[in-house]
Amino acid sequence: MAEHPRPSARAVIGLVTDAFRELPYPVRDSAPDGPLGWHGYDASRARAAERTGEDESVVCGTAEVEGTRAVLIAFEFGFLGGSLGERTGDRLEAAYTYAREHRLPVVPLIATGGSRMQEGMLALTQLQRVARQSVLTREAGLPQIAVLRDPTTGGGWATLGAGADVVLALPGAQVGFAGSRVRPADADPAAYTAQAQVAAGAADAVVPPGELRATLGRWLRLLTAPSARPAPPPLPLGATDLPATGWDAVLRARAPHRPRAERYLDAYFGERVAIGGDRCGGTDDGMLCGFGTHEGRTVAYAAQTGTATRPAGYRTAVRLIRLADRLGIPVLTLVDTPGAANDAEAERQGAGAAIAELFGAVAAARTPVTTLVIGEGGSGGALALAAPGNTWATPDSYFSVIAPELAAAILKRPPAEVEATADQLLIRPQDLERLGVARVRTGEQLSPGTGDRRS
Repeated sequence: MAEHPRPSARAVIGLVTDAFRELPYPVRDSAPDGPLGWHGYDASRARAAERTGEDESVVCGTAEVEGTRAVLIAFEFGFLGGSLGERTGDRLEAAYTYAREHRLPVVPLIATGGSRMQEGMLALTQLQRVARQSVLTREAGLPQIAVLRDPTTGGGWATLGAGADVVLALPGAQVGFAGSRVRPADADPAAYTAQAQVAAGAADAVVPPGELRATLGRWLRLLTAPSARPAPPPLPLGATDLPATGWDAVLRARAPHRPRAERYLDAYFGERVAIGGDRCGGTDDGMLCGFGTHEGRTVAYAAQTGTATRPAGYRTAVRLIRLADRLGIPVLTLVDTPGAANDAEAERQGAGAAIAELFGAVAAARTPVTTLVIGEGGSGGALALAAPGNTWATPDSYFSVIAPELAAAILKRPPAEVEATADQLLIRPQDLERLGVARVRTGEQLSPGTGDRRS
């Protein structure tokens, strides 16, 4: 890959803010040529400082990003490849500590080749320090939004980058655990790109430099606005009269013109941003997840789109709900699936375990979760996304222990009895309300405070 000039740390800071205040840095006494006595190390650092104007590989400070104050950590790749050494670790630890003390989100602007060889294992152990600081910041309920620059490799990617809550990347950035000089000779270079990491579910979005400030500002604004009130269920966008029979409910829910998740999200949110991927190598377009504003408040969402949900979709929803729970943001889920994907590949990808994780995430959530069934509610693959005690259903939806056709087959009934079986299953919205499983969502506005009834 051809070498090309890379923006400096301060140039990248200038992309996202006009008001940056550098933090004071810890002072560390260093033996000649560093902790290993690596011959020529001091001279290398001196040349790097002269070339870049920096005395270490990171610049840390506070800034206003589109109105939200944050701690910025910008790597200077020109300083020994943005590598992490002991002094880098000191600065990172101090920056994260300042963020927690002042309740500020953390934004690493990463460009690094990894750990600094001239400091050996002492450099590598800085990754443990970084991981510890990230965990403490997560436990404090503060968001971390990483921006991947070129390159983001090695331990910097495996801690500050991939370990962030939201991962944005600049176009063309090399991103991967293996740096360009240590990859197998026959490795496909396209696999080590920002675009490839988004496709694999390891990063959320590629953002052009000209859009970075606005995008980062939007994310910071949304993730730093906790709320204890449940999200109200959206108004129904389709039928307003209730179905006459169970089979009528099924036909309505399966109608191709029936409003789907995208329409509900567009109508409900003033603005929204999406997270993508399960951080395990998978994505699923059948599960839309992200954060948006509804009536001035931030609400997280996880929405099925009417297809069979794949394991990556469930794991992405788990990621969304756990993040919202940590940040104190209410969650809205939209149920619409014929059921979980049940092909052989889904089983190999851990469908059962992924669904179990989602059941657990919803059950453990301390933040209020609101659910609206907007179409098909197919068995456990739908129920995993539903909030106990705070599930609503539109008039053109149904919720069933299993699809009526499959129920008839299990009961060894002929196809002619499918419609009668649908009636017996009591799957209409009004049946669900009578059973205490869900409430019918009408076109009427809800009173403030309507929400989670879980004990």
